[in-house]
Amino acid sequence: MRFNLFASVILILAFIASSCASNNDHHIDFNQLELDLNNLTQDFRGDAGIYVKHIPTGREISIQADTIFPTASMIKVPLTVRIAELVDQGELSYDSLHTYEDRLYYPGVDVVAAMKEGEAIALRKMVFLSLSFSDNTASLWMQELGGTGTMVNEAMERLGLEHTRVNSRTEGRQDDFRRYGWGQTTPREMANLVEMIYNGEVINPERSEEIYRLMTKTLWDEAAIAEIPKTVTAASKQGSVSASKSEVVLVNAPAGDYVFTVITKNQEDRSSGIQNEGFELIRSVSRALWDALGE
Repeated sequence: MRFNLFASVILILAFIASSCASNNDHHIDFNQLELDLNNLTQDFRGDAGIYVKHIPTGREISIQADTIFPTASMIKVPLTVRIAELVDQGELSYDSLHTYEDRLYYPGVDVVAAMKEGEAIALRKMVFLSLSFSDNTASLWMQELGGTGTMVNEAMERLGLEHTRVNSRTEGRQDDFRRYGWGQTTPREMANLVEMIYNGEVINPERSEEIYRLMTKTLWDEAAIAEIPKTVTAASKQGSVSASKSEVVLVNAPAGDYVFTVITKNQEDRSSGIQNEGFELIRSVSRALWDALGE
């Protein structure tokens, strides 16, 4: 009698476990989703890489996911990681004030570039502007404070990222700079970095959480984020130069978290508006992923 009762309990628990596991992907046709994403890239006038990971099941979709692409402003995530390392080591403080000098000026519409020489800004605000506003002047200043691109690259190497590197203003990387610009990565590596941040595996859980929360506060929400409901939290970073558009996003979806990266290069469409073909591709991928994975 006791054996029968025990066996019944085991069977019930096994059924519940299998039901929960299947509920994560019972409505997801990953093969069709991969086909749909491939179709989105077929007529794209340029090169496109896509990496997707459905975190509950570990299922992945890879389209040129290990090809090296320009990061453009996505490189600001590695810069932020390096600053967080130094904060954790006590060499920097988020509350420390740093004095702006005209030599730091980078042309554009940056908030920090509008400062007057001698004005001070807290490191915390600098990091916020880098990630959320994508302020180039703040980011290059962070690169300098982080010990140059060489030290940022060493931080990426410690995380097991082979191809995610800073090229600009970094000794020995002139050829890479000419080819990829400020930074380089692969769709898979950039998504892996953001997933590690989300999982608390970058430096430690506290520092990872600080970075992740900042990544949920982007000003630039007209590409991938535009296809995700406003009630859903998503952490993201975008990149844009004339021939390359990119975005990495981790979506805290009701049906289970997923992370994806879309990067383009060698685009024929060099227009600067939000209707650029690269941004259109990012929106289309985000829409397809939400429809398949979000609910």
